[in-house]
Amino acid sequence: MSAGPRLSPETAGHPAADPDVIKVLLVVDMDLLRDALVTLLSDQGDMEVVADLKCDDNVIPIASRMRPEVAVIDVDVPCTRGLAMIPELRARLPHLKVVALAAARPPGLIQRALTAEVLGLVDKNASADRLLAAIRGAAQGSQVVDVNLAVAALAAGPNPFTPRELQVLRLAADGASGPEIASRLSLSKGTVRNYLSKVMSKTCARTRIDAIRIVREAGWL
Repeated sequence: MSAGPRLSPETAGHPAADPDVIKVLLVVDMDLLRDALVTLLSDQGDMEVVADLKCDDNVIPIASRMRPEVAVIDVDVPCTRGLAMIPELRARLPHLKVVALAAARPPGLIQRALTAEVLGLVDKNASADRLLAAIRGAAQGSQVVDVNLAVAALAAGPNPFTPRELQVLRLAADGASGPEIASRLSLSKGTVRNYLSKVMSKTCARTRIDAIRIVREAGWL
């Protein structure tokens, strides 16, 4: 069982000085997968894992401290928090290149990843060499996107939900009541009900809970 966030002892507080070594941050929820990736990357002479974290660790402050060049982030279901943190990571560390790990489904999630300023999008079923190539390419500013993931994103079609509808639904999924959502978003209670009704109509859902499930399974939430 993981003991929490791990920082490279060589770089804890002091980024590596070797310009030929790519400093990599791993953000992966599954302990087995994360440990396997640490071993894989640590065996490369041109890579160093400066930290390996879960999505619910203090990723942003740790990344700001360790100053990685490339972040490998699992954005797959159920770890969609990985996708949600990318904009803030990019805002805090403009130099940071992101390689996202995902599966071909749900396709909506793939489409969101492609619009999240990632330089690499690698299928979790791809070979280790594919991931290593994506990391090295991202470090050089090159984009690497697995073809099957790009095809899945195209097949998903446009996002049927507006940003505000998703914002309201996300708060509802977190357990907020209608009045709480209205207060947090500075909306009227009636407007919140209208947004939720529109989402239920678009998903043909009978209840709010059913709508949340459908939108999540499609990868839009």
